[in-house]
Amino acid sequence: EAMMMMVSDVDAVIHEYICEGTLSSLLQILRLQHQHLRPSSSSLQRAKLSILPLLFITAATTKLTQIRAMSTTPSSNKPAAIVFLHGLGDTPAGWSSLEHQLPSLQPSLSKANGVQYVFPPAPTIPLTINGGMTMPGWFDLYDWPIGVGVRNDEDGLEKAVQAVEDCVDDLEKSGVPRNRIVVGGFSQGGAVALRSAYHSKSKGGYAACVSLSGWVTFGGDDVSNTSRDVPLFLGHGSQDDKVLFEQQKHAEITLSEDDKVGVIESKSYRMGHSSHPQEMADFANFLNKVLFETQAPE
Repeated sequence: EAMMMMVSDVDAVIHEYICEGTLSSLLQILRLQHQHLRPSSSSLQRAKLSILPLLFITAATTKLTQIRAMSTTPSSNKPAAIVFLHGLGDTPAGWSSLEHQLPSLQPSLSKANGVQYVFPPAPTIPLTINGGMTMPGWFDLYDWPIGVGVRNDEDGLEKAVQAVEDCVDDLEKSGVPRNRIVVGGFSQGGAVALRSAYHSKSKGGYAACVSLSGWVTFGGDDVSNTSRDVPLFLGHGSQDDKVLFEQQKHAEITLSEDDKVGVIESKSYRMGHSSHPQEMADFANFLNKVLFETQAPE
């Protein structure tokens, strides 16, 4: 069993995120309750998922310690948004702490500076690798682990990309231009983000794309001609046994061939299928660069 106890509402009191039901996590929860600080109800859900070793749950295997931001908040009158997709078996609550964590690392990414955060939910679908049992997922999976050459659920991927487009349409209607929207995700969510940003059948045109422990679901011939101007951040664990580490290099090769994607920032971390404090810091720095240091044209 995997018990995820994430304290996401008390980062003003302690600069620490707790993601695994370890003894230290339990003691921290008790200490916070004693101080009349309650963890959010959404962070104490899903005590068990009956699915092989398939726990694509946020960063549920690592302890994320917040790193204090070293930069000042740049001023900007232009609104921006980050659409971030969770992984298989998770919910938007799994990554919603990003809207607090990222500004703590880069103050420019705060809501007060005009940055919106959107965490769309995946539908509940049957998973082939899970014997047809249902769980939240963006598309079906036919092979396990996920290495280079796995089969794709094209229909599911198209629906997932459309879900991203629906979010983007809503943001555009609210006044956030497409070239100020970053699309990103973890694991399956990262795969959908890459497809949304760079596939020839997708609209693309985003400020940037972020894929954490994700993979590309298309070949080099399917990369859009408009991809060059959409910078990419790739983060992956060198010990990942679910979405294999080889997928990161494969993504680099697929997207950099013939200079199809102009800027690719690719970093690896000593971890499994999870997240890492340094990865979060690099993620925040990348967002600050693409949204505020290099302003998108009018």
